[in-house]
Amino acid sequence: MVTYCSKCVYPSSSAVPLQFDQQGMCTGCRVGSQKKEINWDERLELLRELTDQYRNKDGSNYDCIIPVSGGKDSWYQTYFVKEVLGLNPLLVTYNSNNYMQVGLRNLKMMRQRFGVDHIFFSPSEVLLKKINRLCLKKMGDMNWQGHCGIFTYPVRVAVQNNIPLIIWGEHGYLDLGGMFSLNDMIEMTAKFRLEHAQRGYDWFDMVDEEEQIEAKDLIWARYPSDEDLRRVGVRGIYLGNFVNWDANKQTELMKSYGFEVSQTPFERTYRRVSNLDDMHENGIHDYLKFIKFGYGRCSDHVCKDIRLGTLSREAGVALVREMDHIKPGDLIRWLAYVGMTENEFDTICDTFRSPRVWSKDEGGQWQKENIWGGASSYPVEKITRNPDAVPDIEDSAPQFRQSLYV
Repeated sequence: MVTYCSKCVYPSSSAVPLQFDQQGMCTGCRVGSQKKEINWDERLELLRELTDQYRNKDGSNYDCIIPVSGGKDSWYQTYFVKEVLGLNPLLVTYNSNNYMQVGLRNLKMMRQRFGVDHIFFSPSEVLLKKINRLCLKKMGDMNWQGHCGIFTYPVRVAVQNNIPLIIWGEHGYLDLGGMFSLNDMIEMTAKFRLEHAQRGYDWFDMVDEEEQIEAKDLIWARYPSDEDLRRVGVRGIYLGNFVNWDANKQTELMKSYGFEVSQTPFERTYRRVSNLDDMHENGIHDYLKFIKFGYGRCSDHVCKDIRLGTLSREAGVALVREMDHIKPGDLIRWLAYVGMTENEFDTICDTFRSPRVWSKDEGGQWQKENIWGGASSYPVEKITRNPDAVPDIEDSAPQFRQSLYV
């Protein structure tokens, strides 16, 4: 039986590990409440002391690496590291090949605005299409390559260039589910990369005869050896442990520096500032989460805003009811991208539905219990009408759907 947090809207079926206390509150909310108890001025001093140890004294190398996508968090990380800490960072981007136009503009403007050097790495598009198909079938996550690239390629660059310090943003599983306390001062680990970010799969699991993927195609996905990590002294810290992380306030600040939000609303969430680097993160990648676990991106954002005190639970539940279930129009682009039919996609998706969440109603439709009470049926919507009417890759996701129905 799926239960829901008494404060936010997360279900016990969450993809992010969490627990509930005797009051029915989830660990994510409990850890979020720690922010009020922390002396953030002291944390900032700790950060200054830590990063000063890695400051390159003779200017012969970069002080640190920042993994960036060009999104709101990347902007804030770059601003904070460059403007507040006074470090000289090297920005590193893994390109999933799913950028929206506004996301690419933000990425370019970020480099210009803060005057930083930037490595932009793009794997073979032929390979990415193969891995997209393979991972949908293997784990119900067509975006595995994105998670792998984000948590692997910047570490490879750190080793190759002898830059020990990597500064990440917030720890996603700590922020969402309270996987760790803010007092643990958790750092980036190979264990987290493999077991959580990459769902337990590594590069060698992607070698596949049917898709004709060879080991030589996956050099970028290989994490450095323990020996190389120790030789360079690679260390990954999270800025969220030292800064009172508030994405809404930080976004407003970054907008004053030139950061753009999406002018077109998304279909599966009310926020217009998240995942502009990857149109499918808010779209079909997140729809797959709804299929597997019964909730989606809107729930994620509602939980964040409830914990920040900017949204009531009642208003959040209404948003979840409106948006979490929507099958998004960016699916049209992805099906054409990988050469798959919508029926094939839906059939594969159904194999990943959790029996904790989903059952069949009397009419054979999928149904689940809802946070607002009672069970609802969710017929699998079909959105493809004209397979030739596939919008350009750089169009934003809601425009995909609109172009088919105008």
